[in-house]
Amino acid sequence: MNDTRLNRLQQSFGIIGESEKIKEIIETIDQVASADITILISGESGTGKELIADALHRHSLRKHHPFVKVNCGAIPAGILESELFGHVKGSFTGAIDDRKGYFETANNGTIFLDEIGEMPLETQVKLLRVLESGEFLPVGGSRSKKVDVRIIAATNKELFEEIEKKNFRKDLYYRLKTITIVAPSLRQHSEDIPLLVERFALEFANRNGIPFKGFSPNAIHILENHSWPGNIRELKNFIESMIVLEKGEVINSAKVLKRLGIEKRPISTNLPMKVSKSVDQAERELILQQILLMRRDIADIKNVVTGDYNHISLESTPRTTELQRYIAPVHEEETIESEPEYEISQDYLVNPNQLGKVSLQEVERELIEKTLRKFHNKKRQTAAALKISERTLYRKIIEYGL
Repeated sequence: MNDTRLNRLQQSFGIIGESEKIKEIIETIDQVASADITILISGESGTGKELIADALHRHSLRKHHPFVKVNCGAIPAGILESELFGHVKGSFTGAIDDRKGYFETANNGTIFLDEIGEMPLETQVKLLRVLESGEFLPVGGSRSKKVDVRIIAATNKELFEEIEKKNFRKDLYYRLKTITIVAPSLRQHSEDIPLLVERFALEFANRNGIPFKGFSPNAIHILENHSWPGNIRELKNFIESMIVLEKGEVINSAKVLKRLGIEKRPISTNLPMKVSKSVDQAERELILQQILLMRRDIADIKNVVTGDYNHISLESTPRTTELQRYIAPVHEEETIESEPEYEISQDYLVNPNQLGKVSLQEVERELIEKTLRKFHNKKRQTAAALKISERTLYRKIIEYGL
């Protein structure tokens, strides 16, 4: 699919992002929206499953017919069957009239069953019948009704695990997953966070008439590297709260850290470093940190190489043995202009036994190469991520034959 068509579809769907995972979703929606088949959308809470369902309906052959959304987890199990399939007068206490259910309301259109993993087993049996024959029996009724409805289901649970726990029917699972679309967690496409921040901020500020001067680059960097367990929904709520609290002010890193409840502290020089982010992001953080540390030690390294220990600073003397691990030809002009503002720690990323066995040039070359690959060779984004100028980036690309 060419970029022009992809961009047009993306605007039409209202799905934000330039990452490969988002592009895959857009292409899948384009391929399956017009086909009258059942679709299962899986993903963590807050990843935009409902937005995908909206796009599927609006670009289907049923787009001029009803689109009914049902949150199966929000309706008590005792009345879910009545809500879905309706009931007849007198079928239970309080049933003073016949009532149509959501399926009958959605006839000729689409019904979106969100959090289908919460549906009771007895209701799953009736849903399976609708999928197989297009028929259902209202609660208390004696005559089946026919319905023509496309079903889109969504879940934040691993349904196969629910099957093993006897909480979900295997036959229903295979009937639902004709096509499966996986909504990625925000951690899996964090490169889209700047675009999401911009869209959420501008829409909210304009809608509420609040002056908004933007987020600082370092603030965006922190947002990109935060874990966001609540995914896009959590990010959206965070952005809106920051705009309200910081009306008319540039939102800087200190304000973001405070709101996130992260204590700003200096980067530790201890290795290996632990980080709570994706492997690619954490690897970039670690390499950036090590380049900065090695940059400070270049003079001492040279003295170790030449055997001139008298000119090693007193501060560095206890680390002479460590410095010897880094001995390799280096160029003093190599530099990274700024360092990350804070340290986050969780998972080991680098094998400590491998530290010190590569030269500064090798580390820098690999860093630039991986960052270029991450941003699909877009020089401006790569330079911004590395915190260097585009001119420096071009020089390094030529120097390392990238």
